[in-house]
Amino acid sequence: MEMNNENILKIAMQQSALDANCAAGDFMREENVIVPSVANPGARKYLTLPFDCSLISYGNNIVASADEKYHGIISGYISRFPAWHCFETPNLHVLDDAVKEEGLRVCFMAEYYLPDTKSLKELACPYELRVLHPCDFEELYTDKWENALCKKRKELDVLGVGAYDGTKLVGLSGCSADCETMWQIGIDVLPEYRRRYIAAALTSRLALETLERGKVPFYCTAWSNIRSARNALRSGFRPAWVELNVRSSVFVGEMNGGVR
Repeated sequence: MEMNNENILKIAMQQSALDANCAAGDFMREENVIVPSVANPGARKYLTLPFDCSLISYGNNIVASADEKYHGIISGYISRFPAWHCFETPNLHVLDDAVKEEGLRVCFMAEYYLPDTKSLKELACPYELRVLHPCDFEELYTDKWENALCKKRKELDVLGVGAYDGTKLVGLSGCSADCETMWQIGIDVLPEYRRRYIAAALTSRLALETLERGKVPFYCTAWSNIRSARNALRSGFRPAWVELNVRSSVFVGEMNGGVR
């Protein structure tokens, strides 16, 4: 399959459909869709399935994948507000208040980016770039590179690009094979080397390397992480879809250091 923008988006929707237990075409419908969440071996490996609730939008509607016992709550919420408002405050307080009575809370929110093949290109870097493989990662599972590599899921780290100042690694982008067709890119640059466009050079190069291997690179960031969003855009990525999920109050409390 040719890796053009149309096919890349199609692959992403097919993967989201596996994650959500829906049809890929559901993301292009005008009306919202609610489906029961189920475990699927083809889903992204870091997802905790089945979902209590996950809201997904590619900009047209909302596909809600949720435990059937919450369908009434979710249906009422996503039918009350326009799709894009369902992912932001103050509207989100309505959802949070409703699920709180079920022992749940609104949890992770993220924006996902796909490469724009008309904009993606290799960018200049003031330092040498080297393609890295899993055999090169073993000594790199440290706090310095925790966004580029995942110590808990080392087996998924399949490809990387490092920026070197002489023999010193100063920036690292890494790909995680989170599912069969798509690899997620993470990026770290040492603080003293930032603002030199190293991140964009690493991200774009790794995206190109990933496409050459027949996989779709994707990039994820929080809405508030302006630095990461700028890097995505500078690297040739464009916003593609958003996700929001609901998790147990206990889980959210643990994420907040034990505060509930």
